[in-house]
Amino acid sequence: MEAIHIPQLLKAPEKTEEIEFEQSFPNLETLMPVRGILRVAHKGTYLEVMVQGETIVTLSCDRCLQQYNHRLLIDTKELIWLEETCLSSLPLEREVALEELTETLNPQGDFDVYEWLYEQLCLALPLKQVCSSECQATPVNSAQDFPIDNRWSSLEILRKQIN
Repeated sequence: MEAIHIPQLLKAPEKTEEIEFEQSFPNLETLMPVRGILRVAHKGTYLEVMVQGETIVTLSCDRCLQQYNHRLLIDTKELIWLEETCLSSLPLEREVALEELTETLNPQGDFDVYEWLYEQLCLALPLKQVCSSECQATPVNSAQDFPIDNRWSSLEILRKQIN
């Protein structure tokens, strides 16, 4: 996927570019390429970016540690403001006010479709990765299930005296 030069969007029909994609991401392991449609519209002072896509990812269950397949769907719309002095040109370490926490791009710059789409896929991954509602956690062996090393026996005697 190539970046979109923002001034070129002004020359596109209806100031909109629509991209049908089938893309793999090396940092996101999927069983099939991500398929979908992405639309970028220039609205004067901002870009309106919309995407609908899907893929299948293999996740590890947080409870039982088994791997399972998960259908990852994205249906996202985001507004990206166009400003000459965008945050990307400022120093990395800078205090930012809450009202400044918006995505901004230089109106003469490029919109990196690949990076934006990758970020949306990462945001769509489930926070709790559980293979099924019936999943039970694997039992954890307690310390009493393991034989005690004789070198630690003095500490074990002390522990029993304290309790």
